[in-house]
Amino acid sequence: MLLPVSAPFSLYELSSWARGSTVPLLIVLDQKPVFKTDPVVSLAELYCADTPSPMVSDGLDQFFLALDSGFKWAEQWDLVPLRQAGLQAAERWILERQEATGDWAGIIPAMINSLLALRTLNYAASDPVVDRGLQALDRFTIETATTYRVQPCVSPVWDTALTIRALVDSGLPPDHPQLVKAGEWLLTKQILDYGDWSFKNPQGRPGGWAFEFENRFYPDVDDTAVVVMALAALKLPDESRKQAAIRRAVDWVASMQCRAGGWAAFDRDNDQDWLNCLPYADLKAMIDPNTSDVTARVLEMYGRLSDARSHEIALAYLKQEQETEGCWFGRWGVNYIYGTSGVLTALALVAPTEQTVIARGARWLRDCQNPDGGWGETCQSYRDPSQKGQGPSTASQTAWAVIGLLAAGTREACTEQGVAYLLKTQGPDGRWEEAQFTGTGFPGHFYLKYHLYPQYFPLTALSRYRVQSVF
Repeated sequence: MLLPVSAPFSLYELSSWARGSTVPLLIVLDQKPVFKTDPVVSLAELYCADTPSPMVSDGLDQFFLALDSGFKWAEQWDLVPLRQAGLQAAERWILERQEATGDWAGIIPAMINSLLALRTLNYAASDPVVDRGLQALDRFTIETATTYRVQPCVSPVWDTALTIRALVDSGLPPDHPQLVKAGEWLLTKQILDYGDWSFKNPQGRPGGWAFEFENRFYPDVDDTAVVVMALAALKLPDESRKQAAIRRAVDWVASMQCRAGGWAAFDRDNDQDWLNCLPYADLKAMIDPNTSDVTARVLEMYGRLSDARSHEIALAYLKQEQETEGCWFGRWGVNYIYGTSGVLTALALVAPTEQTVIARGARWLRDCQNPDGGWGETCQSYRDPSQKGQGPSTASQTAWAVIGLLAAGTREACTEQGVAYLLKTQGPDGRWEEAQFTGTGFPGHFYLKYHLYPQYFPLTALSRYRVQSVF
């Protein structure tokens, strides 16, 4: 907690989600509270007796385990300097980052862990900070007559922007009252505060958007690019306000470009991979490096705006990231179909002369089409490379493939078959059903179900197909 940002390692080398979850755990694990329950709560059903212990084989893993033992010994003998100052810094950090609505970082782990830390520090349940936090937790739940479940996060900004784009692509007038209402709501959600991103990007001026209703410390590049494209497609009553918001957002995104040439989600140059070897880093998601899908989204934004700045470094990064089969990894969507679709859409706008690169990506999409005309890919592709582009067809993944192929200029039988699959699987109420999870939290560990993915992505794919058919 006390290391400066200028040190070789500091708190801000952790990804935003790891940071928001870890700081409160520092307090919990330092204090080691025990809260007895009556009756006793047992979670024995969560453990499998035949599950083998994970094997530690990497030298760096062994080093950190030895270091961990040393720290535990020092703690036992009270040989931890500045311990109280560190605890106070962690407490301040948590209090400073609570939203007025009670949320922390827009994600359940940070919210729950922060409440646990405050309970450990003897904050009362009636304390305003705790009360707001508990109310925020309640807003993350989905309750039915028979179930009660907690969502990991909510995505109103992301869903609103992508829905706007799908409806405009479908032919709804850009000044339609409902689109205007949505666009003006998005303008109110632009974040003009300096968040955690500014520690590694002190020159940048705020102007991004977050994923959730409230998350002012953690706007992200991906959401910001999508919101900019959505706003650019609308005609709002106050166009000057809209254009000012877009300019500020585009400048912020430009300031977030990483050394490697691409963009990450929440931070710049957050790429110290050794952090994933910490014993605590069981999900291997301690950092936020630049990725192909976020980089592609930024380049698509530049292309839609006809932005004249140079993209050579980013294009070099994307060409370097193309897999031998021709596809691209999808960090935030499952998986290579998502990544490949995004990159092809971007290249078609900002680098149409890269025909060899584009053709390889389109060929990969064509080759992994299912016999039913759709596309699908399971979450297992993050662990098993042989599963790239393999899985039962889904509406959202079929839409991604069709969008990518259309961007690449592919009007072959495979594209027609993909459109036919979407048409025949649409329900009588206009909806597509999708049981599979096609959103990604942490590759290989944690996945997300976006309830609107099988609605607005097929709508976008069919609309773009219709436009290309006309012209």
